[in-house]
Amino acid sequence: MAKVCEYFFAPQSPWAYLGHERFVALTKQYGVQIDLKPCDLGKVFNVSGGLPLAKRPPQRQAYRLVELKRWSEFLQIPLNLQPKFFPVPGDPAAKLIIATRLAHGTDAALHITGAIMHAIWAEERNVGDADTLAAIALECGHDGKALLKSSETASVQSEYDRYTDEAIAANVFGSPWYVVNGEGYWGQDRLDFVERAFKA
Repeated sequence: MAKVCEYFFAPQSPWAYLGHERFVALTKQYGVQIDLKPCDLGKVFNVSGGLPLAKRPPQRQAYRLVELKRWSEFLQIPLNLQPKFFPVPGDPAAKLIIATRLAHGTDAALHITGAIMHAIWAEERNVGDADTLAAIALECGHDGKALLKSSETASVQSEYDRYTDEAIAANVFGSPWYVVNGEGYWGQDRLDFVERAFKA
């Protein structure tokens, strides 16, 4: 039986961006199947007590920037600390990722996830804009307009709502969140522990 890791995340999360490629590489290394679950972080925060960035105390906001800079430099991953189009709503991007998975499979959805994250944090692109999302899908080798249309269907919305409900049920309170053998790991800085779980 294949090992499975649930991957809860919001596509606009810088922490998910910093961990995405490493996480995908680890799953390939250990033969782990990814259960991809983009979710609505706002609804998760409403239940878990999290605050949107703008509502956090100034010292927390300042330290977040320090940590992002540290991790970006340590991992050698390009990251604009204060990108032009952020905060940005994550729903359209999340639903495009789900539409991609339904049409083309998990690997294609993981690829477009990475491209969306890179667009926000390294390319100064607005993933809240439909044309930008369609262009990113096209760059990933898909019919962007068709995928965008699919992302607006009730079936995709239903999947998005289900993943968000599952995140809340799994006690998720941040992004990214990995679940291995029923145990949750919050944050890209927990990937060492995720790897140990894969080994076990």
